[in-house]
Amino acid sequence: MMVQASGGNLQCINFVSPDMVNEWTKFVPLILMYVLSRIAHHILRPLSQPYITSDIIIGLCMGALQLVRKSLGDQIILILENIADFGMICYMFVLGLEMDPFVIFKPPMRDAMLAYAGMLTTLILACAITPWLHYSLDPDVIRFTLCLAVSLSGNGSHVLTRLITNLKIGKSDVGKLGIGAAVHSDMITMLLLSIGFVLFPPGYLTTTPQERLKDTIKMGSALMIQTILAAKLSPIFMNWVNNENPEGKTLKGSHLVLSMAFMVIICSCAPWYGYSPFMSAFMAGLFLPSEGRISKWAISKINYTLTILFYPLFFLWIGCRLDLGAFKGLKPITWANFFILLLITTLGKVVGTVICGIMLGFHWPELISLGLLLTAKGHFHVYFGVYAFRKQSIDNTTSLSMLFVVFLSVVQIPFLVNCIIERARQRVPIHRMALQWLEPTSELRILLCFHGPHNVPSLINSTEISRGRPNPGIVVYVTDMIELTDEIAATLVRNNEGAKTPTVTDKSVTEMRDQVTHMFQSYVDENGEGITLRRMLALSTFNDMAQDISALAEDLMVCLIILPFHKNMNADGTLDGGHPGFRYVNRKLLRNAKCSIGILVDRGFGSVQKISKASPLMVAIIFIGGKDDREALTYAGRVAWHPGVKLTVIRFLVDKNSENAPRRVNRRASVAEQEEEMKLDDESFALFYERYIAGGNVAYTEKHLANSSETFNTLRSLQEQEYSLIIVGQGGRVNTVLTMGLNDWQQCPELGPVGDVLSGSGISSKTSILIIQQQSLKGQLDGLSDEFSIM
Repeated sequence: MMVQASGGNLQCINFVSPDMVNEWTKFVPLILMYVLSRIAHHILRPLSQPYITSDIIIGLCMGALQLVRKSLGDQIILILENIADFGMICYMFVLGLEMDPFVIFKPPMRDAMLAYAGMLTTLILACAITPWLHYSLDPDVIRFTLCLAVSLSGNGSHVLTRLITNLKIGKSDVGKLGIGAAVHSDMITMLLLSIGFVLFPPGYLTTTPQERLKDTIKMGSALMIQTILAAKLSPIFMNWVNNENPEGKTLKGSHLVLSMAFMVIICSCAPWYGYSPFMSAFMAGLFLPSEGRISKWAISKINYTLTILFYPLFFLWIGCRLDLGAFKGLKPITWANFFILLLITTLGKVVGTVICGIMLGFHWPELISLGLLLTAKGHFHVYFGVYAFRKQSIDNTTSLSMLFVVFLSVVQIPFLVNCIIERARQRVPIHRMALQWLEPTSELRILLCFHGPHNVPSLINSTEISRGRPNPGIVVYVTDMIELTDEIAATLVRNNEGAKTPTVTDKSVTEMRDQVTHMFQSYVDENGEGITLRRMLALSTFNDMAQDISALAEDLMVCLIILPFHKNMNADGTLDGGHPGFRYVNRKLLRNAKCSIGILVDRGFGSVQKISKASPLMVAIIFIGGKDDREALTYAGRVAWHPGVKLTVIRFLVDKNSENAPRRVNRRASVAEQEEEMKLDDESFALFYERYIAGGNVAYTEKHLANSSETFNTLRSLQEQEYSLIIVGQGGRVNTVLTMGLNDWQQCPELGPVGDVLSGSGISSKTSILIIQQQSLKGQLDGLSDEFSIM
């Protein structure tokens, strides 16, 4: 009996194991779809392509493989089809939930006018051309033509909005118009399809007029009741839930379940009477209130689920449902039909947008770009093509042609945006966040950063000499640079759900911040004419701190960030080894910040108690040449205004007659570049001379030097004089004959050759150094403001 039992178990194992292996192999294509689509997206990321591009490519390629189709089997493909239908219902619901239907009752704005014009011309072209090309296999040609025309005249607002935002033109006029017109176009086309389903339901040609009228009245009444419930009843329920779950508190599970159940009931009212579940979900979402915690929660969660889980499965199903191998690419009529579809979509949008835009006074090149932006299609248009194939309204080749049109409409957007940005650079002046380009009537904004209270006295004195005239004044953003450690992270408290900056409750941090605030506030109370004080916090790890400070400076539109040097002064006047973390932050900011940077090497500057005529502060600026020296000279102009500062400008000039002068100035820069830089230096210095030196307010001296060796000796001699502060440029010099070779023995390259010599760690000195680097025109738009205007 034991032998028989063992034999039975062996037979059971032999029976179960192959089935288990077969079942697991069905999930391999699903996993591969997720992995390969992410890899493809990573490969296409340099081209700024969205996820839909990689999903279409991988989905079609995997679906074309017979091994994948055989591995999945008919049952899994049917399950994927059901998932696709359900996911598209969720997509349509959240699409409507993000729209405001009541804008159509208001006077149309410019974006709405452009949307309507592009839709109208596309609709006319499609209705006039497509019936003659026999796209449809269904005898119901009128219904198919209207559906196809409306679909071609719409666009994918989700895809286009995300692309425009990710490509950093969402704040520009063309970006705002594109997003607004896309949402209008998407909403109107969906409304037309929703109404069209009531007037022309599937199979209406096979029914009698009485039955057709009965079905139309039944579905129309159900849709009307659903719309009234969504527009009138749902705000009462949703407001009650929102009031019961105020901001800052966790959403109650019971209220969340009730809200989801309520939304499902609203969405399913019309389908009970034969109406399309997709259009019903859109109409329900459209008239549900989009404000409030519940609606925002639903939008974020559904969009996240669609992006992460649904779309890869959706496009795998697309690839399995459409047979890429059966595409009739050898027939000329196939390509004729494809290019005509593409032409209708492109030409219709561009012509309508250009005609309307010219009437509104826009430039036609930008209108062409805007029209091409509005050709972008989305996931619904992909589903529409496959849905028509499932209903046997079109064949496999036509459905694939429609998919290719969607693909091309999305692929071209990043390249089109690059062209828009290039034209904007040529037409719009670059927005430079630097002192040299600051308007005289604009207030100066400075971001003062510090490591602790020991930096505050020197930064207060920096504020004092930087304040300039009381009108327009100066805004100072005092910013704590605090490393985010595990101990501090454990004390963070978020007061509001989704708040960007949490509250720090660590006692040492709060006490330090209170102490710094008191020191700065006392200074402002005593000497605050024209000074506006603001408190900020940069709480990050050293890896992220530079990026956070740069983003903060950009948001606050500051022209200058002043950072403390990573080394502190010892009792004997030398500098210690410094903090490597803060040095990393300083160097990273110098490379990436979108405004000018100043690094203050404090060797006693903070010990100056009072800056006034009775006890004047001795300050010098060294001007050799280059953009950083010109920025430092502009800063010195503000310093010169202070009555308690005696400023001396020391200009280093090349002694070309000396025997020690090098024959070749700079091997990397051309003669034209050197002459252009020298011209800019002379113009900048001439303006400064006329404003400050000629009137006797600022002292001036020249040093005629032959090479970097003489420069080194001259810089060392300046430390023996009674200057409390020396201002220098970090670098940026084309004519480097006077600094050539100084960087061979640099201890801190981030200070530049001149700043490094003056702040040598082993030298005992009481002269502080302020090293200034002008804004480097780098970033997403290479110096172009995100809010550019070219329309």
